[in-house]
Amino acid sequence: MAHDLGFWTLQALNALQLSMLLFLLSIGLTVIFGLMHFVNLAHGSLYALGAYFAASLAAVGGYWTGFFLAPVAVAGVGVLLYSGLIKRMRKSGPMAQVLVTFGLIFALLDLTRIFWGDLALAIEVPSLLDGRLAFLGVEYPTYRLFIIVLGLGIFGALAFVLGRTQIGAMIRAGVDNDAMAACLGINVERLFFIVFCVGCALAGLAGVVAAPLLSVTPDMGLQILIPTLIVIVIGGLGSLKGAIAGSLIYGFVQTFGAVLAPQLASVLIYALLAAVLVIKPVGLFPAKG
Repeated sequence: MAHDLGFWTLQALNALQLSMLLFLLSIGLTVIFGLMHFVNLAHGSLYALGAYFAASLAAVGGYWTGFFLAPVAVAGVGVLLYSGLIKRMRKSGPMAQVLVTFGLIFALLDLTRIFWGDLALAIEVPSLLDGRLAFLGVEYPTYRLFIIVLGLGIFGALAFVLGRTQIGAMIRAGVDNDAMAACLGINVERLFFIVFCVGCALAGLAGVVAAPLLSVTPDMGLQILIPTLIVIVIGGLGSLKGAIAGSLIYGFVQTFGAVLAPQLASVLIYALLAAVLVIKPVGLFPAKG
């Protein structure tokens, strides 16, 4: 199949945009997994809530109102979940956590249907980011470039916080050995709470930026759950490097697989997942703990 350089550049940008969206969703979940040892399958539902909050806020104050306030609203939902459920379930076994959070998916799904109904909602791309830009010899939608820049910016900010600040050192210590971190005077419980809320806010942000590209529907959290879990398993739990690596691998395999081997596109990522689990069951870049 012959294609010119512009075509492959366009596919690479599409893959990068998908990867950055998955990174925004997976980074909060993988750090929650790694730090709290908590299996929160309802993380995708927070992504859907972010999209719905953004749609409601955008209808009142425009896109940027939803962009800045929807993640805060989702973090507020995270506070309620942590106080009412997560904190009590942390000492339970993984099977209990899976069952409870799996049930929470459907509870939140029904709540979104009660408040917003079953009809799909839409958000207009803001005028500032509407149109197309010439990039590497191709014209590409400005909004999709914005998602790429946003994802890379958040990756850089998190890398700085986790690698160069005191709170990052405490988070790494909690991931490596939470009991020893508590003995050293780190308030691990408060650290868990902060990380959980930040992870929820990032899931909400992913929903906000995805909303203008996708239909905002009640089951969008279920649709994104499997790709997110694949990213985490491939990259490794509790690791920023693992989250970005898994996201890039998924995005590029999914995008280029659909072009190079469309008849196998639906199984390529699962074959890669199986290969990673056989060769390195803990993922490519897991946290030490």
